[in-house]
This record gives sequence, C-alpha cells and structure tokens, in this order.
Amino acid sequence: MSMQRRHFILSAAAAATTLAQPLARAQGLPDRATILAGFAPGGTVDVTARRVADKLRDTLAKVVVVENRAGAGGQIALSALKTAPADGLTLLVTPMSMLGIYPHTYKKLPYDPVADFQPVSQAVRFDFGFAVGPMVPASVKTLAEFVAWCKANPRDANFGSPAAGSVPHFTAELFGRAAGIDLKHVPYRGTQPAITDLIGGTVAAVSGPVGEFLQHLPGGKVQLLATSGAARSKFAPAVPTYAEQGFKDIVFDEWFGIFMPAKVPAEALNRAATAIRSALAAQDLVDALAQMGLEARPSTPTELAALLKKDSERWAPLIKSIGFTADS
Repeated sequence: MSMQRRHFILSAAAAATTLAQPLARAQGLPDRATILAGFAPGGTVDVTARRVADKLRDTLAKVVVVENRAGAGGQIALSALKTAPADGLTLLVTPMSMLGIYPHTYKKLPYDPVADFQPVSQAVRFDFGFAVGPMVPASVKTLAEFVAWCKANPRDANFGSPAAGSVPHFTAELFGRAAGIDLKHVPYRGTQPAITDLIGGTVAAVSGPVGEFLQHLPGGKVQLLATSGAARSKFAPAVPTYAEQGFKDIVFDEWFGIFMPAKVPAEALNRAATAIRSALAAQDLVDALAQMGLEARPSTPTELAALLKKDSERWAPLIKSIGFTADS
C-alpha cells in the first residue's frame, strides 16, 4: 500500500470517528425536552428560551422545543412547570418577578416559589426602558417633558407593562409617584403586545425591557426616554437613565432564570445545569442575546437560589410602600 493511499485511509477513518461522536452522544439522549415560556412569542422571554433551546439540541435532548404558555402574568407557565414530570426534561425561562415579587402582591398563588421549583441557572440580565409613542407629541424627548404633558393631559396619562405586579410595572409606578403624576397602569401579556398598542396610539407609554424597544426605534414611532440601570445601557447609550434625569431612586434591573420542577434528581439537574452554562457561554449565543438587549449570565443552581432570595427581600418593602395588591 502506498504511503499516499495509507494516509488517505487513516484520514478518512479519523474523520468518520469525529463525525460519529456527536451522533453517538445524540443516540444516547432523550428524544425530547421542553422549555416553557410564560409570555407571548417575539418578546425577550420567548427569544431567550428559543436561543437557549437551539444550543441545547443534541446536548440535553435530541430535540428541544419551546412552548409559549402566556397568561396570568406568567403564572400559567409556572403552574405547568409545577405539575410537569420531575425528569429533567421540562424547564422554564421566567423573569424574577413571578417568583420574587408575586408572593408579596398575591394573597394566594397556584405555586410556591421555593418549594415547587428547582433553580437551574440564571440566563440573562437587563435594564428597563420607558418609551412613549404617537399619543404623545414628538417634541416630548425627556422624562420632565413627559411629566409636563401628563399634567396637561391627565386623562391620557397611562402606561403599559408586560404584567401587573412585575418589575417594569413597579418601576413606572415609582416614577409616576416621584414625579407627582397619576400614571394609570394597563397590563398586557408581554411587552410586545403593549408596544403594538403603543405604536397604534392606544397607550401613551410602555415600561419594559430595553431590548424589547430596540427594533422599533429606527421607525421613529417609539421614543425611548429613559433606562433604569445604575449606568446607561450599552444597548441604548444615547438614552439617559432615570437617575440622570433627577429620579435617583429609580435604579432597577432584572434577570431571567431557568427552573425545573421540584424533586428533580440531582443527576438530571446537574446535567441540565452544565449544558445550560455551556450554552450561555457560547459566543454566538451571547451575540444573539445582545441583539435583544440581554446580557448572558450563567450561574450555578445555588447562586440562582441566593439571587432570588436577595431580590425578593429587596422588593418586599418597596411593594408595601406602593400599596399594590394583585387581588384588589
């Protein structure tokens, strides 16, 4: 056998072995895993779930699908997760609000945020934006100008948010109180439906994740007036923060976390957590999430549990000061 032919055969065998390795791994995987998203398609929760699902294909299961269970401000998806089999093949991407804030605003929830779920990994963090639409004159470009418009047009002084009792709801509520205006809240099933009404002139303003507004800014019908972080958002650097505009106490961000049903076996939890951390560290996923104004933030299950506890404790006195109850 010639050296050239021998080299070709060895190279072909090596290539076949390399190609066979992912196939062998895939053959040993479960057929299907599901990621639940509690909000409408097109929003940041949905996008996060779908991007993560794409990266988990052939690592967590052969096929990873996303199911949108929108409604009740994310509670429908959480209820579905609670009753899902604890086999490590059903996960949920959810904002912190549903687990860290709702217990302070609802007298009774269909789930226990601690006992019914197992933290897996933080997914992303982000700031909130406050934007106005065609109902508000184009000359309104700052929070001070919006406040003046609201005082002159109290009947139209309203805002939408992705859910009643969520962080974007309370961020705008606290802003309105600090500004001395009565901002009426209009809850939606996600930020994108709220932005649709904003563009259509049904609501004056919307409070939601910064990334939800980015695709709508070039058209000019949506004007972003403020962001909620301690510093300007790297995704909207030209937009001043609430604090820069005189509202120093309006400094909030939020995160999405990935959870499983309680009592998932340790082996299944660790396998999913490892796969998710690897996915969120991949540069292509980091770049894809950045297009929606989201910063990838993987964590361990223990770190996510501690973060949820910390944020829940921070919001408890703020919610009490607002006086909001979802049951009223």
